[in-house]
Amino acid sequence: MPVVVVESPAKAKTIEKYLGSDYRVLASFGHVRDLPPKDGSVDTDNDFDMKWEVAADSRKHLKAIKDALKDDQTLILATDPDREGEAISWHLLEALAPALKKGAEVSRVTFNAITKTAVTEAMGRPRQIDQPLVDAYLARRALDYLVGFKLSPVLWRKLPGAKSAGRVQSVCLRLIVDREMEIEAFRAREYWSVHARLATPGGEEYDAALVSLAGKKLDRFDLATADQAAMALSAVTSRDLKVTSVAAKPASRNPWPPFMTSTLQQEASRKMGMGAKACMSAAQRLYEAGLITYMRTDGIDMAPEAVMAARDAIKAKFGETYLPKSPRMYKNKAKNAQEAHECIRPTDMMVSPDKARLTADDQRKLYDLIWKRTIASQMEAARMERTTVEIASPDDQVGLRATGQVMLFDGFLRVYDQGRDDDDGEDSARLPAITQGEVARLVANAFDDDLVKAREKGGDPAPAPAGQRSAPGLLTNDSAQAAARQHFTQPPPRYTEATLVKRMEELGIGRPSTYASIVTTIQDREYVRKDKNRLIAEDKGRLVTIFLLKYFPRYVSYDFTADLENELDEISAGDRLWREVLTRFWKDFSKALEGTSELRITEVLEAIDDALAPHLYPPRADGGDPRECPVCGAGRLNLKTARSGGAFIGCTNYPECRYTRPLSSPDGEAPVGDRVLGEDAGDQISLKTGRFGPYVQRGEATEEVPKPPRASIPKGWDAATLELDRALQLLSLPRPVGPHPEDGALIEASIGRFGPYVKHGSKYANLPDVDEVFTIGMNRAVEVLAAKQVRGGRGAAAAPLRELGEHPDGGPIQIMDGKYGPYVKWAKVNATLPRGIATEDLTVEQALELIAAKAAKSPAKAKKPAAKKAPAKSAAKTTTKAAAKKPAAKKAPAKKAAPSKAPPKEG
Repeated sequence: MPVVVVESPAKAKTIEKYLGSDYRVLASFGHVRDLPPKDGSVDTDNDFDMKWEVAADSRKHLKAIKDALKDDQTLILATDPDREGEAISWHLLEALAPALKKGAEVSRVTFNAITKTAVTEAMGRPRQIDQPLVDAYLARRALDYLVGFKLSPVLWRKLPGAKSAGRVQSVCLRLIVDREMEIEAFRAREYWSVHARLATPGGEEYDAALVSLAGKKLDRFDLATADQAAMALSAVTSRDLKVTSVAAKPASRNPWPPFMTSTLQQEASRKMGMGAKACMSAAQRLYEAGLITYMRTDGIDMAPEAVMAARDAIKAKFGETYLPKSPRMYKNKAKNAQEAHECIRPTDMMVSPDKARLTADDQRKLYDLIWKRTIASQMEAARMERTTVEIASPDDQVGLRATGQVMLFDGFLRVYDQGRDDDDGEDSARLPAITQGEVARLVANAFDDDLVKAREKGGDPAPAPAGQRSAPGLLTNDSAQAAARQHFTQPPPRYTEATLVKRMEELGIGRPSTYASIVTTIQDREYVRKDKNRLIAEDKGRLVTIFLLKYFPRYVSYDFTADLENELDEISAGDRLWREVLTRFWKDFSKALEGTSELRITEVLEAIDDALAPHLYPPRADGGDPRECPVCGAGRLNLKTARSGGAFIGCTNYPECRYTRPLSSPDGEAPVGDRVLGEDAGDQISLKTGRFGPYVQRGEATEEVPKPPRASIPKGWDAATLELDRALQLLSLPRPVGPHPEDGALIEASIGRFGPYVKHGSKYANLPDVDEVFTIGMNRAVEVLAAKQVRGGRGAAAAPLRELGEHPDGGPIQIMDGKYGPYVKWAKVNATLPRGIATEDLTVEQALELIAAKAAKSPAKAKKPAAKKAPAKSAAKTTTKAAAKKPAAKKAPAKKAAPSKAPPKEG
């Protein structure tokens, strides 16, 4: 029977069910070959000849396919319908070539959804492998390899702590670093706005904002100080006001197009806080379950039959009023979009989220998002009315404006509204009935609550002139009819995964299918960290970016990277030759590499120090030298690196002067200088700033006490206002709470790497507030520890996702959920589930294979549990046992040592 090859076993199982017993469907488990992670895999001296290697895990899968081909030499390659899928088919054909006899039939089929209709129709339209697509893959893989394996070693040698560079990875990192430097260079600018509460003759109230003063339109920064705001406030409250015009304009909003890969990742991040990697993993499961179409696509068009199915679903669920007269058509504006690919949509529009029967929370939420977006994309536009009311004084010295919006018909918004990365300031307030020419009366005491709230926040209010009241950031007239509010311009926000993917897409950098792995890689390399869903550049990532900008500026250029992507797309279209693109790239890139061969580390640090000088050493308020050491006054500040790869600013007068401060401070705050807080028990208590931030110290380092007691300043505490009593509290930690009432063991409270906590023996429980460390009593401590034990936490045994049964050698086989995905556990053997295998589909036989393969790699772990005696087995189980142990019996061939710092593979 013909042999059909797909990537994943879950996909194979579903497709075999659709095709029936006339076909044999096998899985390749993804790529079967790749470039060995060592120098020379791409031979630049031999026309970029590429040396491929079959992965150890792939040999058994290839053997299964070869064995199946002995019975029938008809091979159908049915891998994914994208560029990567085409490459996998090509690799399979190359690897299987020796097993194919003369006259063997080989064909390629693609389907956008795993449904019976899509699969059977695809089988009726076979084709050959698309060579231009393969050529584009070869060029991309060679480029990524050359940058990774040629540039990364330069980083290792010239920049301590650097781990890797990549063709797209480094450009993505630059985006984050550039944004961080923008934030640090940002200087807030003050401005004020004036608002009034007005009432119609009938007593209905509404708000209006001052838009003109002294006959001139107000710009954002025209009211720059509290004094100017007070004058404007007085001008508003001292005049009669009248409505000069009321304009109501109809408006409409059209729905967004269906999802493609990048927009799905962005919306999953905005609405669910789901990272790009987690989003694609959940989408993969939905695709393999036949619920959605292929999830790696940059197309937004929808098949005609799907459009009609969506319209039928809209009519059935929402009625004819929500159905536009004609179907909506969408076309991607991106130059490199693969228009042959459909958008990401449900395979059956009538399967609403409540009917999908999904148990996994992430899959259920993602399907709900995809279904709603798809249905909404074919719905009627939302219709609204936007009203603008102009109010002015009779002398035209004061002009105010009130805006509002009324929804007339919700249209597609009944189902779905796209999330926003930042507030767009759209005014949707309802306005009462207002008539041109009517009096606009100021409402007394309208801003009293605002005054109270502003005063409760604390701080120093601006002085209020006669007839006005003030609170921090707020001024009102005595009757609180109008208010002036203080504002400050905000720095550009740090990227989220959603906004980073959006920016990369706008610049034409990388491909949608690679964004998830790239964002994950720069976090794994510790170049970037994620905090509250925002991506923050670490010092290590900043140094790598500055190094590359200094010595390899072209290869982290946004335009160059985007142009190279365009060339790769031209290769896939058959308009360019891939070896010519590589030749041109390598000619210039190799020269750039040669130019760094004689560089010394000290030269590199000096160059980076000079490049970062405006950010590291901003001008001082007193006009002094910004590089002068603030402690000794004799040394100069310069950049230093630690063995860990981190960076800090230190004094050249070391070791006489031990002043240090971090390269960057959180939220762009200026570093706090060293100062003495006071004395305690004869010791000087000092506030110092080190490479990891501010800390307090008791005494000074001596030969007898080389490491005096220290304590870091907790997050949320202001080091600039820290006083002696608070410093002594920190230095007294850990604080004993008392003996536990059950066993008498001491309970302690302290602050650790992960924040404030209480500790009882080996058990830890986090506290919500740092200050509670110094006040927590016994009852509260026991309660927190007990709650942690009930919840389970760090160190608590996790419950298995599934119990598969007993291993032939004794002991349970379980599927666990780990940090890097699900894995099979038996005794001390943990075997990761290959990509494409769903936890609910895994069989005992497959689990035994995975365990045996893992045990063969780590013989020391493959010991059966000593506590259990293996029970007697039936003949069938004995056979399984022998088969499972067979790989471990073979002597593993000697492996070639791989480089300890292999750079990442990029798509």
